[in-house]
Amino acid sequence: MQTFTIITTVPNELCGAIHDRMPVVLPRERWATWLGEREVNPDELRWMILRTYPAGFMRAYPVGVHVGNVRNNDAALLDEISLAA
Repeated sequence: MQTFTIITTVPNELCGAIHDRMPVVLPRERWATWLGEREVNPDELRWMILRTYPAGFMRAYPVGVHVGNVRNNDAALLDEISLAA
C-alpha cells in the first residue's frame, strides 16, 4: 500500500492572506534528508525541513470555484481566472 501525508506549518506572508496554515514545501536539496537517505536526528529535521517556505519563491493567483470540488480532476484546475467583472 502506498500512502502520503500533507504536513502543514504556519503560513508565510503570501499564504497567510489566504489561510492560517500552509503545506510544508521541501526544496529539492532537502528531499534526500527527508526520505532518510542520510541519518539525521528529529530536532535537525524540525529545524531544517519543517519550516515555512519563503513567500518570495511562490505566487498566488485566482482560480475557479471548480477547484474546491473533489469530483473535479482535470488540467483546468490549474487555469488562472480573470477577476475583472
